[in-house]
Amino acid sequence: MPSPEPPTFRRIGERERLSNSFIRLVTGTFVDPEGYTFEREIVRHLGAVCVVPLEADGDHVLCVRQYRAPLDTTVLELPAGKMDVPGELAEPCARRELAEEVGMEADRMTELGSFYNSPGFTDERTTCFLAEGLRHVGREHHGIEEQHMTVERVRRSRLWDLVADGSVVDAKTIIGLALVERHLAERARG
Repeated sequence: MPSPEPPTFRRIGERERLSNSFIRLVTGTFVDPEGYTFEREIVRHLGAVCVVPLEADGDHVLCVRQYRAPLDTTVLELPAGKMDVPGELAEPCARRELAEEVGMEADRMTELGSFYNSPGFTDERTTCFLAEGLRHVGREHHGIEEQHMTVERVRRSRLWDLVADGSVVDAKTIIGLALVERHLAERARG
């Protein structure tokens, strides 16, 4: 049985409330399927990337542990960053973030997929890459948090245990790990 057509909503417009270098807070005005007009607060975002740096043994991933002010704690996560360089595409951004955060370059970058981080309030879209053929290039610290960031080798087989026990709570990390596991399983099947 085919799925019913989803109800049709229509965006009328939006007005900017706040803007900085990488986000804009807007109030969007919409019309629902019955003609009712309503508003929603929306965070417009430039987009982001995350990287799964896989070591040559195929068994370890490089993660970073950094302080996250909104949570007031450190978080174990994949290297990632905003697409805040004008005109920069996702893969060069991912390569830049890999070098800045873990001090590595990759011979091969494979795009694994992209996703909306939290579509209930933002249009931020993250593109995830698998980085292989890693070599050291030295880290560049940007910002206070990155100055105190640590790089941690995590065994792939332990990553789901870290999610289950609450050690990994970051959505892009959980999604990135799922995407890389699927990719590696498909590649193993040929």
